[in-house]
Amino acid sequence: MSFYGQSIVPAIRNMKQFDRFLQSDFEYGVLLDSHLGQVKHIVKEGKHHHKKLLIHVDLIQGLKHDEYAAEFLCQEIKPAGLISTRSSVIAKAKQKKVFAIQRLFLIDSGALEKSLELIKKYEPDYIEVLPGIVPRLIQEIKNKTGIPILAGGFIQTKEDVQLALNAGANAVTTSDENLWLI
Repeated sequence: MSFYGQSIVPAIRNMKQFDRFLQSDFEYGVLLDSHLGQVKHIVKEGKHHHKKLLIHVDLIQGLKHDEYAAEFLCQEIKPAGLISTRSSVIAKAKQKKVFAIQRLFLIDSGALEKSLELIKKYEPDYIEVLPGIVPRLIQEIKNKTGIPILAGGFIQTKEDVQLALNAGANAVTTSDENLWLI
């Protein structure tokens, strides 16, 4: 399995990384840290290079991270998808027919159970599991939800990538450009 042919989905933290992403063979990337004034230009430039961006709504400065921000992004910016920890953003992304990716932080069993309840209710298209270096939990979440998994966070080696993929992740999101090359 993969995310549209990619086992790695580059996570872009700055404009230098964005430029390298544009020159890569990857079709999809995740836009992390940015501010509202840059987002439209970044997505437009990506489209010009036949790239599709998944915007991490929670990390866009200048936006409140809610369903209104999601609606604005979908209508005005037109990304390939939205990533968020917030269920209201996921619901709006689904309504607007872009990829809805629920970001899930694995901090303890209580947070996991609450997240699984929300995932069942809102049915995102993908779940991004952080940290992505916990293969047993990647497998458990995939088994319990049946929703494709992206693994991210603390993935630092080729072995980390392979462990996440072997555990059932469809792809790994990473800002480590060395891992973009594997």
